Amino acid sequence: MLKLDFNKLPVTPLFGSRYNNFKTICENREVDKGYKLKYLLSKSISALLSVTQPLENKVYNQKVSSLNMTDDPVFILGHWRSGTTYLHNVLSKDKQFGYNTTYQTIFTNSMVWGQPFFKSIMRQIMPDKRPTDNLELVPDQPQEEEFAFSNVMPVSFYNFWFFPKQTMEYCDKYLLFNGITPEEKALFEKEFVRLIKTSLYNTGGKRFLSKNPPHTARVKYLLEIFPNAKFIYLVRNPYTVFESTRDYFSNVIKPLMLQEFTDDELEQNILKIYQLMAESYEHDKQLIPEGNLYELRFEDFEQNAYNLTYDIYSRLRLGGFDEASAEIKKYIDQKKGHKKNKYAYAEDTIQKVNRHWKFALEKWEYDVL
Repeated sequence: MLKLDFNKLPVTPLFGSRYNNFKTICENREVDKGYKLKYLLSKSISALLSVTQPLENKVYNQKVSSLNMTDDPVFILGHWRSGTTYLHNVLSKDKQFGYNTTYQTIFTNSMVWGQPFFKSIMRQIMPDKRPTDNLELVPDQPQEEEFAFSNVMPVSFYNFWFFPKQTMEYCDKYLLFNGITPEEKALFEKEFVRLIKTSLYNTGGKRFLSKNPPHTARVKYLLEIFPNAKFIYLVRNPYTVFESTRDYFSNVIKPLMLQEFTDDELEQNILKIYQLMAESYEHDKQLIPEGNLYELRFEDFEQNAYNLTYDIYSRLRLGGFDEASAEIKKYIDQKKGHKKNKYAYAEDTIQKVNRHWKFALEKWEYDVL
């Protein structure tokens, strides 16, 4: 079986969505000319795969729903392209942690049952590397849960990948939770708890480890569900973040979108959303219980990952570092040779970051160019 070319995907990830969710997300949304076939194919596969949803629900209720979440979750926060994936992968080497996987983000109707069959298909057709940064891409690797959210409920910011014209609408309601209804909040909590329990069941962990950039703007609401949760907040040089996010979003959105959208519109949204996320985080982080927040710059972590990982464990009182230290060190050593994309700061980039994100440059003590 040939592997799919990410840049020429015949479907959107919504093909793995629960069918009722697919219909709700797409209701009253315009699908532009040229994307109709991708939409119809995604819809058809969603309907087909959703036939098994009653079986998934039955197995979940029998094997997973009664699972006790005794250890407080750990949330890795930070804007896209701030190094959160690297930290997520480092901490996931500790077997105490359970996490959402790439497989779970797509095959939402078979998260618990049918995994061997669907994973075998996924391995054969999925690209080996992420097209944006050359990091490995395998079914069981840790993955941000927002991709799964978009396939199980309408309450997901990542609906913007498919309908980019509504990006700021999704930002306001499903990223910042402004004007979200009580029913939507209840659905968010219900599906999030279900995903966490499923993740712990599938990975064998006892403490959930989250890496999900949209959560950076949801600290207040996460604390309503998990009052004693731990948080790690990563920042990175804003010039690099802008260049990298623009490349990442541009590369990812084009194979997934169902609407025409310009690079300029995408860039303007990035500039706005960064500021809104940062403002929300700074406002709400005061709600985090003392001793439950660790903030750091990615550049510092990259240079001294092992020692700073130990410091994270110590200050957040996570426990288990001695048992996990060998695997953590092994992973860090393996990744030292990873070739990262390099970004040359164009004058236009410098001007935009200085105009819109200077507050971040100053707060985190990066040189203003």
